[in-house]
Amino acid sequence: MYKKQMFLQKAVCIMALIAAALVFAGSLGLSTDLYDAFSKTILDPDHDLDTTAVTGSRVYYDMFGFNSAFTKAAVGLIIVSLSLFVTRTHIRRKYYISNYISTALVTAAYFGISIWCLPQIMHYKSRFQNEVDFGELKAFSKDWGTLYISPDDTFWFDMNYFVFGFLILSGVLLIVNVFFKIKVMRAERQAIGSGKERA
Repeated sequence: MYKKQMFLQKAVCIMALIAAALVFAGSLGLSTDLYDAFSKTILDPDHDLDTTAVTGSRVYYDMFGFNSAFTKAAVGLIIVSLSLFVTRTHIRRKYYISNYISTALVTAAYFGISIWCLPQIMHYKSRFQNEVDFGELKAFSKDWGTLYISPDDTFWFDMNYFVFGFLILSGVLLIVNVFFKIKVMRAERQAIGSGKERA
């Protein structure tokens, strides 16, 4: 049981860091296609988002603030995830208070960013599919040589569902690992206590 727990412990911490890195990648990709398709459709994005060659293209500009905050939060997520390795949570035979705190912070950050981001990603995906005039976009892209995307081109929106699912799974496994660790440490203490009694 000890070897299984130590394997899980290391694997889950590595998985958690990978999940945080994927969130960062997802944040960068979220508006990539939208930028290529819509950035030239509005002539004066600093002052007038409604005067546009493509109806609904302001969705890109409206989500820009969220996407910027999302990217910064993803960087913070990576930094928080590194605390698992700074506190040696991934390899420590016995957990101390720092290991529990680190695990709690990482798990809270994972669930927190998921609760904050997913509804907004769903909202902007809906706006993209329902507000954009794709006929106008197709004509604009043909005239100006910009990217045309259809209502079904939602790869980065959909990819973030997978990314956050992986992130949530990592958080759940971190919690499972803590309970498994407590069980293993308790068994070791009992085994040591039994050995002393026999001596």
